Amino acid sequence: MNATTQKTTLPDDLPRIIAMRDMLPVESDGSIEISFGNRMLRFSSVAPEGWFAVHHTDAESISRAKIVLFIDTYKRVVVLSADPLASFYEFACQEAWVEAAGGIVESDAGEVVMIRRNERWDLPKGHREMGEEFSECAAREAMEETGAKVDSVERLLVTTLHSYNFYGKWELKLTAWYHMRGKKQPLTPQTEEGIICAEWIARQEIKEKIKGSFPTIQRVFDAFLE
Repeated sequence: MNATTQKTTLPDDLPRIIAMRDMLPVESDGSIEISFGNRMLRFSSVAPEGWFAVHHTDAESISRAKIVLFIDTYKRVVVLSADPLASFYEFACQEAWVEAAGGIVESDAGEVVMIRRNERWDLPKGHREMGEEFSECAAREAMEETGAKVDSVERLLVTTLHSYNFYGKWELKLTAWYHMRGKKQPLTPQTEEGIICAEWIARQEIKEKIKGSFPTIQRVFDAFLE
């Protein structure tokens, strides 16, 4: 099925998005995914088994509204394109672009900081400020949302893309997730951000905690635990 419209001019946000090329979660085969909560949108040249396929050509443009309707219905949607990244750029330009960072703070004993928000176990993260490095943002947000003191930012674990409707405005968030280290100390959840608790979680308890978490959080821990 085709979810395209007549070709239109892309908005001015495109250079900003293209500038993030090295941070985008592009897979080795050129595919790239966006999470819509528990639902997924994939841009690829090959259709994964069981995914609803939408074909995109250079002569047409992608309709975000139609794609969202397909995601609501089919849960797993793949946009098939000879140039998946170009198709992604065209889709991304139809949403407000947001950059964020967060991650996993680990103690010397191997315990990690997790937060509880919206009835799910999650990780601290937040919007990147003007001129701030992604790694600096990750450390700042971890401290603000949990009270954890970050001693060092070790490495970038993974980046993810998440699309959501924010009070009637669609946003597309690129989040960089880092492995950080800090000494174990009492935590203070940032309740004004909807965080009801922040806890140090033993490594052997992580898999059980994240069973109900969003796929993006599970992906972060997959990279951390590998």
